[in-house]
Amino acid sequence: QVQLVESGGGLVQAGGSLRLSCAASGSTFSRYVMGWFRQSPGKEREFVLGISASGGTTLWRGSMKGRISISRDNRKNTVELQMNSLKPEDTGVYYCASLRSGGAYDSAQDNDYWGQGTQVTVSS
Repeated sequence: QVQLVESGGGLVQAGGSLRLSCAASGSTFSRYVMGWFRQSPGKEREFVLGISASGGTTLWRGSMKGRISISRDNRKNTVELQMNSLKPEDTGVYYCASLRSGGAYDSAQDNDYWGQGTQVTVSS
């Protein structure tokens, strides 16, 4: 069983920055793709950014390209999401996810393990 715990969310003004962190349990963390998703009020959960198992490749697909970056530390079992130039439309609950059974890294349905989420609120 894998447990993911996010932290770092909060209230920030538009244009500000936040750094989200996800801590994972288990010894197999370094084998799997990790990703961040966002769920805004009234919307489906959407992919934000992902990172390959080794950390060498950033997996893009989301709408925040250019304002975000991702990193992981496989010794500490952590993955972080740095978000800059935040906009009110970036508001939502941000989830850390682990893709373990194959499938598409940017698909919420294909990701196997999820954290409880951390709230990010960007005020205008």
